[in-house]
Amino acid sequence: MIRITLLVVGKTQDAYVQAGIKVYLERLKYYCTFTIIEIPELKVSSKMSFDEIKKREGEIIISKIPQNSKVILLDENGKEYTSREFSKLIDKSLQESVKELCFIVGGAFGFSSDVYSLVTSKLSLSKMTFNHQMIRLFFVEQVYRGFSIINNLPYHHD
Repeated sequence: MIRITLLVVGKTQDAYVQAGIKVYLERLKYYCTFTIIEIPELKVSSKMSFDEIKKREGEIIISKIPQNSKVILLDENGKEYTSREFSKLIDKSLQESVKELCFIVGGAFGFSSDVYSLVTSKLSLSKMTFNHQMIRLFFVEQVYRGFSIINNLPYHHD
């Protein structure tokens, strides 16, 4: 069974977002081992520039990436996929016997160059901007949708 990690900066605080994520994590347990790793969001202060915040968050992100992962950033400049295309990305990883996929959501100021240097690819969920809590729910739902497409479940409709 493939392991999927969603590595995120900051905590999910809104109860309705947590509840939605829980629904899809419960559904996903039949298809993958899905883990969300939250790292602390660094606070903006006069002592640290945005670049310093990105660098420090990047160091923490890199330390939390599971070994031997195929790393994909959720990035506004990434490739946009339809749900079917995203399911093919997951299925291709399954066919290639990828054991671990790690998707990363950065902090408010983006990723450091060190994080960008590690990635396999970049994925954009939309041209719109969403808050980081909502992205988690949208992403977990899309992973479930991807597995439902792969397994011909009646969840996704074209």
